[in-house]
Amino acid sequence: MQSEKEKMCSGELYNPTDGELVKERERAHRLTHMYNQLEDEYAREKLIREIFEATDGRIKVEPGLRVDYGYNIHVGSNFYANFHCVLLDAGPIHIGENALLGPGVLIVTPDHPLDSTQRYNGLEFAKPITIGDNCWIGAGATIIGGVTLGDNVVIGAGAVVTKSFGDNVVLAGVPARVTKTIP
Repeated sequence: MQSEKEKMCSGELYNPTDGELVKERERAHRLTHMYNQLEDEYAREKLIREIFEATDGRIKVEPGLRVDYGYNIHVGSNFYANFHCVLLDAGPIHIGENALLGPGVLIVTPDHPLDSTQRYNGLEFAKPITIGDNCWIGAGATIIGGVTLGDNVVIGAGAVVTKSFGDNVVLAGVPARVTKTIP
């Protein structure tokens, strides 16, 4: 029988109130709280690598970071996230190299079932998010679970990305749509 964590990581319905998951979220919340309070850049860089657990190269995240677990967040080198970004990582979040996240970006993998009984019983599921290399996500943009974005994608401020897009596009709007291609 699968644990709730195994169900969560595989995209199946799971119970987020499971004791193991609660403890892991509490750990991640403690670490991000500590991270957000630190002023020493060296200490912050060391701690963010513990929170994300899967980073390489240069990484800088401004204070105000919020995560669910941290261990499902994988970022490439030259990653930058501006103030108050939220990465809810019940499912895996993969972000390529040279990514820039504006302030207040939301990257959200958890979702809730349409069936009201399942919702009432507290069940949810998560869909992975993959973002390619050289992407720039504007202030306040939201990316919903199940989305895959190619390389060289620019997302305008406030856009809500609900479906996948390929390489070299600019996205804007609610829901996001291609407003231009990048040569």
